[in-house]
Amino acid sequence: MAGKLDKEAAKQAKKEKRAASKARRGQIFEAFKMQRREDKALIPWMVGAILVVTGVVFGIGFLLDLQWVLLPIGIMLGVLAAVIIFGRRVQKTVYSKADGQPGAAAWALDNLRGRWRVTQTVAATTQLDAVHRVLGGPGVVLVAEGAPHRVKGLLAQEKKRISRLVGETPIYDITIGHEENQIPLRKLQNYLMKLPRNLKPAQVDALEAKLAALGNRGAALPKGPMPQGAKMRNVQRTIRRR
Repeated sequence: MAGKLDKEAAKQAKKEKRAASKARRGQIFEAFKMQRREDKALIPWMVGAILVVTGVVFGIGFLLDLQWVLLPIGIMLGVLAAVIIFGRRVQKTVYSKADGQPGAAAWALDNLRGRWRVTQTVAATTQLDAVHRVLGGPGVVLVAEGAPHRVKGLLAQEKKRISRLVGETPIYDITIGHEENQIPLRKLQNYLMKLPRNLKPAQVDALEAKLAALGNRGAALPKGPMPQGAKMRNVQRTIRRR
């Protein structure tokens, strides 16, 4: 009886795995179609990557009299290069559409790669300015989005509020934007990765436990970047009611 149940469970797991794989392929294909419509250079770049990489590997093989042995490897490396180019151009398109929209920084932080602890909207205004808190190896990073003259005060207040709890732990503050001393949205991940690693994982856990007691100041913003053309008055009214 147990053996039969195990077989059925394995069969079900295999079925679910195939379904998930099919769904991922469908998502990738849809992303490719959307990107191709908006990015006319996508296909030339991908084809060019395949041809150039394959040609280089084939040329190396020709010099070693191994061209036909290395040709399949060159094709596989060329396809890999094309996939990497596709991913980066899709990412660039997504970030360019989100850039400047309220909630874009929160969305970008939710998509960070690595062991980051993100708390969205620890401080906010009804004008959709917000400060988000990120914990990680560097210490505490406060990420602000919104009008510079308003978020400057929000950052200062939040930094003062948490400094009482974190002691000597480094606190960094950045503002998303394209003005002087601001960080563009698409460069946020790289900026965080370049910060010095001041804390070990156990210290980050302890820091998170300390800051968990702090409540958020201001209502949470809507999830994800606000779509272009959204009625800001309606959104602000909703936030005031929360």
